[in-house]
Amino acid sequence: MYKKTGILILALTAATVSLAGKLKVVTTTSDLASITEAVAGDLAKVNSICSGSQDPHHLQARPKYVMMARSADLWIRTGMELEIGWEMPVIDGSRNRKIRPGQPGHLDASVNIHKLEIPDASMLTRAMGDVHASGNPHYLTDPENAKHVADDIAARLAQLDPKNAETYKANAKAFSDKIDEKMAGWKQKMEPLNGKSIVTYHKSWIYFCERFGINIAIELEPKPGVPPSPTHLTQVIQTMEADDIQIILQEPWYSTKAAERVAEKTGARIIEAPIFSGSDPEAQDYISLIDLIVKRLTEQPE
Repeated sequence: MYKKTGILILALTAATVSLAGKLKVVTTTSDLASITEAVAGDLAKVNSICSGSQDPHHLQARPKYVMMARSADLWIRTGMELEIGWEMPVIDGSRNRKIRPGQPGHLDASVNIHKLEIPDASMLTRAMGDVHASGNPHYLTDPENAKHVADDIAARLAQLDPKNAETYKANAKAFSDKIDEKMAGWKQKMEPLNGKSIVTYHKSWIYFCERFGINIAIELEPKPGVPPSPTHLTQVIQTMEADDIQIILQEPWYSTKAAERVAEKTGARIIEAPIFSGSDPEAQDYISLIDLIVKRLTEQPE
């Protein structure tokens, strides 16, 4: 009996040591979590603050997020002010000095991204709506940017866990190779939309559309974060009719009422597609997220 109990204790201790040996990573969004999981493999435990079905613009700091951050070895944010309303309250509340900005345990994933839609700082006012001073933060809708982020995550994990540096590097390369392998197929499927114009609800799609040669003619929001108004929707309808635009693209968390009104007048299709992994059964990781966006945009209506 003693022998069996001793073996059980040793087994439990080994399991605890194994778990304790993993880096604990907290990301602000689920797409960052997916990329981190691809790079870290089984060497880290990764959690995301924001689920794939939540809009990170409007998240609020909650005690459960503070608890997640408290034991983290690495905090990874999208940056470019996407998390500006809740990131620091969560970090401050965690009292975890390791993950504060400027520390090795804090990574801004946007650092090496070619940023789009950076406003003129001298002209920036609240009257412009929810405009980010550092540019549009939805850069991970472009798969090429995901490759840069994977490399940066691998480098930071290697800094925190040098003995596994080569594994992180190899995993990041495997992730990037998978993106390259898939890109040819994505571009082939998206070719019929190359050079065409669409309408989006929010300014979430500029990086994706630039990658695949699509023009965004106008958004349903008159200004970022400002709900559609009747006057603006009239302008949207006029633009769509003038340019024969057939697609309205929006994220699932926005109401479709404005899109339905516009579609009724123009005959356009409303396409709902997620921008974060984990929000749809068909998009459980980053690669399948891009697969799903491409599928939704290119599948033929019944």
